[in-house]
Amino acid sequence: MPTRVASRSCQRSTRSVTTQRLCTLPDVKRILLTGMSGTGKSSIVRELVARGYKAVDTDDGWCEPQPDGRQQWREDAIQALLTTEDADVLFVAGCEENQAKFHAQFDHIVLLSAPLETLVERLATRTNNPYGKTHEEFYRFLDDLETVEPQLRRVANHEVSTTVPLDEVVTTLLRLVE
Repeated sequence: MPTRVASRSCQRSTRSVTTQRLCTLPDVKRILLTGMSGTGKSSIVRELVARGYKAVDTDDGWCEPQPDGRQQWREDAIQALLTTEDADVLFVAGCEENQAKFHAQFDHIVLLSAPLETLVERLATRTNNPYGKTHEEFYRFLDDLETVEPQLRRVANHEVSTTVPLDEVVTTLLRLVE
């Protein structure tokens, strides 16, 4: 089974005047799945969950809207998520500007990518997320592809093309992190 309830290993320390309780967190691997809109982050999360892994799509309640129409991670919620100990592996999927504040807390950063033509087709045909349907959002997406994706590529440990079947993408991700 890919997930299990992790336990804390705690011990007492008498190094200071007051007794402190020191707890060692288990080896929870934290993996950020990031990439442009249309790369399949949400589909990958659903497949990982179906396989028994703990996986979170940050578009589902983990973000807050910004005045310019964008969104950002709810930092308190993301920090709490990253300190959870209830799984051996935690997949977090999203692509928000403030995610960089959390990069150091991830064991792996995986950039999901696909050619422009594939992304445009996915944005036009997807039904689970309206982003990219308006002209303004579409042009923002194109700008992000040109400016944000290269930044993500620089910080990523791995890049996975999502042009192959979903099962192959997930299998590749699991091989990378296990």
